Amino acid sequence: MTRELSPAELRQAIRSGSFRGNTSGLAPGFVQCNLTILPADQASDFMRFCQANPKPCPLLAVSAAPGDVCLPLLGDIDIRTDVPSYRVFRDGELHEEVADISSHWRDDLVVFALGCSFSFEEALLADGLDVRNVSEGVNVPMYRTNLDCTPAGAFAGKMVVSMRPFRAADAIRAVQICTRFPSVHGAPVHLGDPALIGIDNLGAPDYGDAVSVADNELPVFWACGVTPQVALEKARPPFAITHSPGHMLVTDLRNSQLAVL
Repeated sequence: MTRELSPAELRQAIRSGSFRGNTSGLAPGFVQCNLTILPADQASDFMRFCQANPKPCPLLAVSAAPGDVCLPLLGDIDIRTDVPSYRVFRDGELHEEVADISSHWRDDLVVFALGCSFSFEEALLADGLDVRNVSEGVNVPMYRTNLDCTPAGAFAGKMVVSMRPFRAADAIRAVQICTRFPSVHGAPVHLGDPALIGIDNLGAPDYGDAVSVADNELPVFWACGVTPQVALEKARPPFAITHSPGHMLVTDLRNSQLAVL
């Protein structure tokens, strides 16, 4: 039943505590966002980091002013309660995961909402492609790589990627489809041998869940919105909040609005 909820209904279920799961495949047709929340004195450098690294950090919305909990461009949202799970960082280290950040909220915090690969998954499914994490009912596998991001101020680090396996012909089609969605990571950054981008074991993702990969399939890798969490580890801000991997902010913005014809 949850898969049939509208974005507003799903956010209400999250806000009330009745839904806490990962959001892949939910509210079909609507944009889901990665989340980074920082104090205002760190926000300018993080904005420049996003601008310098649009593949892993495609910026869709920023709070209008420090302390603002709303993102009206994306829907009737209270950022303190409308994500299924949050990560709280202190000095760049994961401190805790919580279901509500109301008690952590501060008047100097700035919210960044970044595009998410769950949006282009819908386009892949509509074309008849098997998106393995969806068909197997798990969170998408995500991996740290050896691909450098462009630094901005204190923010730097290696790119995180998400992976979906396809047969060669389907991988080509996936590239063609995702190129139309640059604001939700766009075309893949790598396909084939994972060792070439520093991934030793596809069966042991750094985030999310492993999926099956057949002998006749290629792993295809997209830049991932968990990358800012690696940048937070490098920058070591005294305080920061992100979504937990796979637990996204579901918005009222339609995926079709992000497509480039």
